Amino acid sequence: MEESRTYLKNIAIPPKKLRFYLSSVKKMSPSNAMEHLFYGRQKAARILYQAVKSAISNAKLSLKVSDDLLDFKVLTIEEGQRLKRYRPGSRGSPKPVVKRKSHIKIVLVAKTKPKLEIKKEINGTKS
Repeated sequence: MEESRTYLKNIAIPPKKLRFYLSSVKKMSPSNAMEHLFYGRQKAARILYQAVKSAISNAKLSLKVSDDLLDFKVLTIEEGQRLKRYRPGSRGSPKPVVKRKSHIKIVLVAKTKPKLEIKKEINGTKS
């Protein structure tokens, strides 16, 4: 089965915020997921929308199929790099600030239409 991989690295949003949409989007087809994410109000919905849109366009070019024949094989949100900074706290002590980033991994596969098997009957027996 042919597949198309899209891997987006170091997106400036924490993975916990992106994973909020993950369970609902995984169950849908990519074109339905784009429609669902388009109307999301959070920043995470906009970022996932752009990621799925990019994955669909990559798959259309590489697999040469229409977007309604695509399906998610893998859709994961992974931990990216962390920016570690410090802010001054009480009595001059440093308070850590961690800015998390995300990696989005999308693998799309092309659905194939099921082929009907034609069974031949010879003298009333199936073979």
